[in-house]
Amino acid sequence: MARVSVRDTTVRRIRRQAGEAVFLRVAGPDGPRNRARIHTTPGPRWFTPDRPVRRVHGDASMFVGGLAALLLQSLHPLAMAAVAAHSGYRGDPWGRLQRTSTFLAVTTFGTSSDAEAAVALVRGVHARVRGRTADGIPYRADDPELLTWVHIAEADCFLRAHQRYGRRPLDSAGCDAYLADTARVARALGADRPPESERELALRMARYRPDLRPTAASRDTARFLLTEPPLPGAARLPYALLAAAAVDLLPPWARSAVAENAPVATRMPPLAARACGHAVTRAIRWALPSAPSDALSG
Repeated sequence: MARVSVRDTTVRRIRRQAGEAVFLRVAGPDGPRNRARIHTTPGPRWFTPDRPVRRVHGDASMFVGGLAALLLQSLHPLAMAAVAAHSGYRGDPWGRLQRTSTFLAVTTFGTSSDAEAAVALVRGVHARVRGRTADGIPYRADDPELLTWVHIAEADCFLRAHQRYGRRPLDSAGCDAYLADTARVARALGADRPPESERELALRMARYRPDLRPTAASRDTARFLLTEPPLPGAARLPYALLAAAAVDLLPPWARSAVAENAPVATRMPPLAARACGHAVTRAIRWALPSAPSDALSG
């Protein structure tokens, strides 16, 4: 009996330590305080607890979808130029991840007033981002076309990941409802007619396809994300499993564009990559604690 108790205590300690390590990387040192504020502050919210966006964005499959989205977004030369010149993703990759994850959490689960403030902050940042690509083509981060591309790449990858690795995949109507939910946030950020159904998403993706291609900056980003992640040695194997699942999640044309910069470990047959994806999402789901219950919206 004592042996069982010691084993259970050890497992709980390992689970707590693993969960704290993952959460610290994703949410940053202010994560616990932000989490409590987002989920327990009373007030109306953009999305009620039954909305699909909450199911998708609260699932461990987002780790696979998020990495896939970064790889897919990088294939738009103007969007990639803006990220390379202004985001500081190499100098502070964890800070960028933490800001992004906090924005997603606030707009998905937070009060309406906090969501509006988060959107206003991002719009203010976008308004200051201007520049030219290496070919001399001008870009600005608040361009509705670029904002729409960033949005549909995220929505596509988050939804793909959820349908493949999520605890409770959505039915067809739920997928359309998820896209309608995320379109609300995209419109608030300034995107142009973001898709609200899977059919609209496919059509918009096809419209952007001729503009998408690998560039020197996107290749550099893929190498950084897939072969040079700033992680301790113990985390590299789980990350390699995550990366393999993310590369496999991409549409075939995008997978080919990324594969040349992907390490051999991430270029797996689909069945192997998906086994990796299931393993890593289950491990993350086991380690991370459930979010606090949301306050009643009023």
